[in-house]
Amino acid sequence: MAGNTFGHTFRLTTFGESHGIAIGGVVDGCPAGLALDLSAIQAELDRRRPGSTQLGTSRNEADRVEWLSGTFEGKTLGTPIGFLIRNADAKSGDYDQLKDVYRPGHADKTWEDKFGFRDHRGGGRSSARTTASAVIGGAIARQVLVGSGIRVTAFVSAVGKLKADPAKLDLAAVWNDPVRCPDPATAKAMAALIEEVRAQGDSVGGVVSCIVQGAPAGLGEPVFDKLEADLAKAMLSINAAKGFQIGSGSEASTMRGSEHNKLPQGGILGGISNGEEIHFEVAFKPTATIAKAQLAMDRGGNAVTLEAKGRHDPCVVPRAVPIVEAMACLVLVDHLLRQRSARL
Repeated sequence: MAGNTFGHTFRLTTFGESHGIAIGGVVDGCPAGLALDLSAIQAELDRRRPGSTQLGTSRNEADRVEWLSGTFEGKTLGTPIGFLIRNADAKSGDYDQLKDVYRPGHADKTWEDKFGFRDHRGGGRSSARTTASAVIGGAIARQVLVGSGIRVTAFVSAVGKLKADPAKLDLAAVWNDPVRCPDPATAKAMAALIEEVRAQGDSVGGVVSCIVQGAPAGLGEPVFDKLEADLAKAMLSINAAKGFQIGSGSEASTMRGSEHNKLPQGGILGGISNGEEIHFEVAFKPTATIAKAQLAMDRGGNAVTLEAKGRHDPCVVPRAVPIVEAMACLVLVDHLLRQRSARL
């Protein structure tokens, strides 16, 4: 099946399903001689794992990485880096009711339309469980970026209609709060909202913002591999992501040129980084699988009432933060390596 590899020079291929034996991946194109901090990679994965925040799913996976290839004596060999994460806390029986029913707002029906067959247990390959492999690939990429002074920081900036105050953000405190919002007062209200919708058997969406500091001017490949185009593809590949905007985003459509030209451009012009901070946002829809009764369709085309079982996040954005960072790191390191061959 195509679509499982991301990147041009620095490439990540992932495999596995939500309730299979394991998930994992292969990173190819990582330069040799990089001293990998495996504990730092595990720490990034721990931020995404099920059970990492009390506001998320009750599924509790240890998510311990098994390294299979590509390193020797703590350094990368320049060969494919293989890794594995075993699934341990899957409860497949919770999904028996979905064998012949398509959840509204989920990929069940479209997956079956495409392949004629699907793994209904936890969504199979379409599950956000597979993003753990992206976090590992991104964590490796981050260690390449750090050597070039590039830093990537994401955080929750909105849950439902609640928005963080840009003047009150403390980016150093992102991971001190279970919502992953660095505005303490707003984070408290966000947590209350998430618990409220969980109690109702419902879900709520939100926004993850990301800031890239230290990116040099010149990253990006015209015409079809513009830096913001690749960032958009990366972000919209994340489960439940529905929108991407950079710089002034959709507000730019309401402005005049004389007004817009005075604003920061989000760190990218003409698809190429300009040396300024890169700012973008990713909007996530409410989790599709909810306990609240809703109309669904079965395989025979009949309307049925579905009250989904299983363990699901009432709001995906707290656990999406490390995924946004990982995908941004993958894009940035790919373009950083490509830039090194752009001129003599």
